[in-house]
Amino acid sequence: MHKRLVIILSLISAIGFSQNSNKGTLVGKLLDKDLGNQSLPFANVQIKGTLKGATTDFDGLYKIENLDPGTYTVVFSFVGYTSVEVPDVEIVADKVTEVNTTLTSSAASLQEVVITTVSRKDSEVALLLEQKGAISIKESIGSQQLAKLGVSDAAVATTKISGVSNSEGSGDIYVRGLGDRYLLTTLNGLPIPSDDVEKKNIDLSLFPTRLVQNISISKAYSVNMYGDQASGNVDITSRELVGNEEYSLGFSTGINTEAVGANDFKLGAYQSDVNLGFYNNYPNNFDALTQQSWNTESVEAPVNQNFNFTAGKKFGDKFRTLVTASQKSKFEFRSGTFQEYDNNNFRDGFTDVEEYRKEVTTSALLDLSYRFNDKNKVKFTSLFVNKLSGQVFEAGRNGEGVVFDEVDPQSELNQFIRDQNIKKTQLWVNQLIGESEMGVHNIDWAVGLNTVNADEPNRIRNEINFTDTRVELGRTGGFQQRKSNQIIDDYEVNARINDSFKVTNLKEEENDFGLKVDVGGNFRFKERDFASQFTGIQETNLNNVNPPSIDDLSSVFTLDNVENGLLAYVSQQPDSYLGELESLGAYALFNYKMEKWNFNFGGRFESNTINVNWNVNNFPGRIGAAVKEYENFLPSLNLKYELNDNNNLRLSASKTITLPEFKEISPFEYVSPNGQVTRGNPNLEASENYNLDLKWEMFPSNGELISVAGFYKQINDPINRVLTRGAAGIFSYFNSGEQAEIYGLELDTKLDVIARDKDLGYMVNVNFNATRMWHEQDLKEVFEIINGENRLTRTFRYNGKTKTDLQGASDWIFNANTTFETTGENPFVANISANYASEKIFALGNPDNQVNPDEFFNEEIREQGFVVLNAVLRKDINENLSVQLIGKNLLNPQIERTQTIKPLSTGVSREEVVRSYTRGAQLSIGFNYNF
Repeated sequence: MHKRLVIILSLISAIGFSQNSNKGTLVGKLLDKDLGNQSLPFANVQIKGTLKGATTDFDGLYKIENLDPGTYTVVFSFVGYTSVEVPDVEIVADKVTEVNTTLTSSAASLQEVVITTVSRKDSEVALLLEQKGAISIKESIGSQQLAKLGVSDAAVATTKISGVSNSEGSGDIYVRGLGDRYLLTTLNGLPIPSDDVEKKNIDLSLFPTRLVQNISISKAYSVNMYGDQASGNVDITSRELVGNEEYSLGFSTGINTEAVGANDFKLGAYQSDVNLGFYNNYPNNFDALTQQSWNTESVEAPVNQNFNFTAGKKFGDKFRTLVTASQKSKFEFRSGTFQEYDNNNFRDGFTDVEEYRKEVTTSALLDLSYRFNDKNKVKFTSLFVNKLSGQVFEAGRNGEGVVFDEVDPQSELNQFIRDQNIKKTQLWVNQLIGESEMGVHNIDWAVGLNTVNADEPNRIRNEINFTDTRVELGRTGGFQQRKSNQIIDDYEVNARINDSFKVTNLKEEENDFGLKVDVGGNFRFKERDFASQFTGIQETNLNNVNPPSIDDLSSVFTLDNVENGLLAYVSQQPDSYLGELESLGAYALFNYKMEKWNFNFGGRFESNTINVNWNVNNFPGRIGAAVKEYENFLPSLNLKYELNDNNNLRLSASKTITLPEFKEISPFEYVSPNGQVTRGNPNLEASENYNLDLKWEMFPSNGELISVAGFYKQINDPINRVLTRGAAGIFSYFNSGEQAEIYGLELDTKLDVIARDKDLGYMVNVNFNATRMWHEQDLKEVFEIINGENRLTRTFRYNGKTKTDLQGASDWIFNANTTFETTGENPFVANISANYASEKIFALGNPDNQVNPDEFFNEEIREQGFVVLNAVLRKDINENLSVQLIGKNLLNPQIERTQTIKPLSTGVSREEVVRSYTRGAQLSIGFNYNF
């Protein structure tokens, strides 16, 4: 295996040093000053001394591509008007230079010319122009807009794109109603591994927006992408140096309203082992039982802070460097309720659930690029993220806690749970990316090496019974007083290569009509090594020890009490699994352009092999293995028709797959703080997805967009998170239906209510998008031949239901934001944004009894919709210093999961809130200084 990797990487790397630099681009808008700054169409824009130029369209927009880097004079002219020459316009490789000006019948002043040079991947205008010219359906949001919105990380950024929402319950990103398993996340076009055993995709909140140039979502599949996706591909483009040099420092501080209002904000017993946001203590579990505290610590001032710096410099004309680093700490407090029902009967419940969370994220990005000559360029990117997340979960302190399995319901004892956990995630991504021009061939390639260590090195859990006068240790099971650890080591190598060449019009560089072909391939090898172990301490006889209070458990968990026989150690054989994914893909993509039409079609052959070997306690015989092999031909078709200069019509059709994840296959059981269990299913299989999109888009003017899209998805053998039969609080994964279907409509608008060119001294723009979805999947019955008879062995139908909604899909999604910005020196920016996703299924229900599934069942759990409202105020004090005020989650809505309960004794249905909490509003002030 490793020899094969070395050979592949060596071949790709050998191509690297014959690399190419992309050309630069000039864009802008020309206005007619004599007519009150209306757009001036059909004017000429010429690069002086060359044959390169363009004509402005109906909205005064122009675009000149494929310009060699250098300094030019740009000439604007129109019959009957005085021409304007703009000297010293710098064109930078891989960048967009924007020149906006006016023409008049009298002499014009160069002071009226606005010139800005930004990275193509930063500029909101350039991203819209890219979307306008793109063949497939793709939407992006750049760092300029993210700054206006006050967005702090990539996870929040994605929700500003139409059709995108996130689940507060699971943390997953949903694109067009499809969640984590149907999504693919990449960095600079290469896959990045997950930081969480429970998820396929990495937590996007690990990426501060300081590391990001833009975030794009390709909702329509093309064969040059990996096939393991259905809803889309989220691609994060990392930052690079803009201009010749950049130096900045930033600092912000703020509060979470719930955290500062919490009485005695609790931290875990592991807090003393945290230094500068890093944790390196992996205690021996047995030693930790009696030598490490079981009691929580506290902090008096839970204040959020963020420090960051950026430094970048261009050396000569060939070498560019950029390094940016930050550390962010934040506190969050959640208070609410929790209930659990089994077969429509109450089982467990707490009315005072409290969660204390402290998170410290340290990140650093290094970007190096070197241009050997006009046709060769190489770029190296290294990203390091260290996220330390501490959590203290408590429930039952008010004496109202009930755990069904613990004591007799008539007992005077109340139940109390405390779960302290620290999650340490270290992500290191290294990428070598290049482009080269060899005659008519344009070759781009990339090689990536990723490692992830996602550990829970020190988790502490206590389950206690108590009254007003005494405290007892929990009675049920041997691990109610336990310390555990969980280790995840991920290693991944990936690579891609693409050769793009024209077949027709070879001698006409600027002529993009005719046939163009892309051929290439992708490789990915991913390995996950997972291990988890429980060790605990228990009484040899009931009430051998009685802690003085629920806040002082350490006083009884002593070595003396073990040695004198009052307590005994218990341990569980470690759980482990080893997962491997090998993916190989090859494709050919053809693009034919004629007049207003653009035909893009191709095919991809992809081979995926998944091997999972496990040794876990809850599997009969402990040891098992699953091998999943899939070979697929995946076609794609993307058609584009230019109705006119400002209107496009697009059609896309494709087939993709959805592979089961390691954690969905391995039968390991992960226990959440509230006691709910998630385990994998070795019988899970891949899904097939058929995708169809139709989109109309109009670009009214520079920076504006109106679009309407319709989409349809058919998923065969959809994978769902399901409550398992006969086991309360246990979730697993099943191909619970034969087919799922999603229909949807999307509306997206970006409009300048008051444009910058109105000379009012300010501008106002509005962004709004809405998505309406209709979704449904069948619930299947599984039959097997047993003793010559076709017998029902499993059903997912219950309570008369043969169909249900798709897990994670909302009927409605809305995103809106309004920005006010002054246009003079030292601008002031104010932005308010809101998003809403209606209710969605958190987990499908399931029959509890196959013989009588309409009487004995657990209904689905639904996450209710809520509104998130954010606001940002930013003022540039001078050319160096800026100040920013940010308010997030200002409405602080109650977040609820509900379940319909229909007890057999009454036959009357009622809605119960099974989980609720508030997250608090976040208020902060920040300062940034650019040298």
